[in-house]
Amino acid sequence: MTETRLTDLIALAKEPSSEKRRELLREVTDIFFGAPAPASGAENDLYGAVLAQLSRDMEVAVRAELAARFAPSPHAPLQLVRTLAMDEIDVAAPVLSQSPVLTEQDLMRVVSERGQDHLRAVSVRPEVSEAVADVIVERGDDQTLNVLLANEGAVLSRKSAETVVDRAQANPALHQAVVNRASLPPDLLNEMYFTVEASLRARILQQNATLDPAALEAALHAGRDRVARLDGALPADYAEAEAYVKEMQAAGQLTPQMLARFLRSGGQTHFLIALSQLADIDFVTARHIVSRRQLDALAVVCRAADLDRGLFLTCALILLNDDGEAMGKAQQYGRLYAELPRDAALRTLRFWKMRRGADLAAAA
Repeated sequence: MTETRLTDLIALAKEPSSEKRRELLREVTDIFFGAPAPASGAENDLYGAVLAQLSRDMEVAVRAELAARFAPSPHAPLQLVRTLAMDEIDVAAPVLSQSPVLTEQDLMRVVSERGQDHLRAVSVRPEVSEAVADVIVERGDDQTLNVLLANEGAVLSRKSAETVVDRAQANPALHQAVVNRASLPPDLLNEMYFTVEASLRARILQQNATLDPAALEAALHAGRDRVARLDGALPADYAEAEAYVKEMQAAGQLTPQMLARFLRSGGQTHFLIALSQLADIDFVTARHIVSRRQLDALAVVCRAADLDRGLFLTCALILLNDDGEAMGKAQQYGRLYAELPRDAALRTLRFWKMRRGADLAAAA
């Protein structure tokens, strides 16, 4: 098509009749896709100007049809695609999710100015840059974040990944998407352990078991800057219990069997401090596990510390003493203990130990 013919069509595009404009729109579209070779730069700009002019004031169905046709084309006129991208979602969705001609700047404008439907359409693109994903994380609601997290082609910065994990810890609607995201840094994944339900905790353990040593060290290094601080006041008997446990440790009497004795006697603070010492984890993590009766986490700790399975089951039964199904649950966790590779438990525990290292550094 010559530029003269396109110029003529621009003049015709001012035709007030919507029916004639629709016919012209289809004619120009057919000519564009029927050309033996992609239009030159100048000619492409003219196509964009004509199509944008023709589509203006057309009903949504017509604009949506136009968007669906141009969305996958690598030669689509940029001016037209930009106009369609800012349109209402029925029109914009195809180009936002597919168009290869939209630039990062174009997408930044969309995710900064438009609503959640537009953000979700951008979130499913084959590739979403870190800059665009940062804005989506900042502005997106839970549904949008779930869509973005499910797309491994979306690149999350460390800051955005941390923001997502922070939000997910307070919001069960995000748990599955966060844990299932393959590219989530392992240290952030392990922060979710104490928040998510059992099947997702099992998935975290499985992923820990597959980490190679280099990836494990890199994750631990990255996580040390983010390790959680001690949260909440220490119990009133902490100082007394700590002194007693240290006395026993100095005398060589702090044995695994003492854990069960502390629990039986109601000395939970003594138990937590002793568990922290024997398993080399921090008091807050130990208290978190016990207060929520997360026996799968206790199994990880006991397995990593190479504590006897029978001892673990004894502690589990004591912690479940007011549960009518205690025996069945203890047996279930006993199987978990038996089937959990010690190497996987040790890897998981290393993430939890980051808290202890950070607390000691802060106290120094």
